[in-house]
Amino acid sequence: MGERLRRTMMFVPGNNPGMVKDAYIYKCDSIMFDLEDSVLLSEKDAARYLVYNSLRAIDYGNKELVVRINNPRSECGIMDIKAMVASKIDVIRLPKTENVEDVLICESEIAKAEEQFNIEKGSIKMMAAIESAEGVLNAREIAKASKRLIAIAFGAEDYVTDLKTTRYEDGVELMFARSMILHAARAAKIDALDTVYSDLNNEEGLRKEVLLIKKLGFDGKSIINPRQIDPIVEIFTPTKKEIEKALEIMDAIEDAESKKSGVISLRGKMIDMPIVLRAQRTIQLAKAARVL
Repeated sequence: MGERLRRTMMFVPGNNPGMVKDAYIYKCDSIMFDLEDSVLLSEKDAARYLVYNSLRAIDYGNKELVVRINNPRSECGIMDIKAMVASKIDVIRLPKTENVEDVLICESEIAKAEEQFNIEKGSIKMMAAIESAEGVLNAREIAKASKRLIAIAFGAEDYVTDLKTTRYEDGVELMFARSMILHAARAAKIDALDTVYSDLNNEEGLRKEVLLIKKLGFDGKSIINPRQIDPIVEIFTPTKKEIEKALEIMDAIEDAESKKSGVISLRGKMIDMPIVLRAQRTIQLAKAARVL
């Protein structure tokens, strides 16, 4: 099937019938139905019911379907898990993850629900959102806490509040957290997703931030509006020049193998394994993005 792209994960408030119904029309890689922060306490049950029924009735195509639940230690969170597992959601996103125990509690409730609804064990995946200083410092352990985890994500608004600072245009206040989360994800061999960019009218600022996280090595970004999809996809899609270079490297490997040579070179330059792996990654992304 190839690599699953998670360049854009679009938040959809679980209490908004129009957005829940029409989310499939947007070209995001993942849709994340939110039952947590965007839903008032008085609307939690209605939002859960809406998302559950929509997942059963609407064909969202090949998009990855994710739901952000409420705290799994709470009755509301447990009800969220049961409903979403019953609907056969792809991924459950755990909010405000601070330690391994948070992950294991959520995993346990998912496993119970899978058994209750006769769903294949382990089929419902997890994502952990890290949104505090405690969570950032425990990122490595969190990322390796469960085989269900396919990604960890960064939530900056709660994080900067925890640090007693605010968001700045250059993102200097987020650099340590981004680096910790990225390294934790790579050590666990799962994806790393960046935080939302909330200024919808500042496309230049969005592009700068996306270029930064791409340079760091992130796989994608959470978004709050479909207008943000195209700029992010454009930046994360390999360029024609990058693809051509990667294909040349792979051709050089084939040529060396045909000659039974242990030395791989291109235009007089040695090609070692890290270069080969980067070329393979570029080709994977290009194929997944359907530009190759």
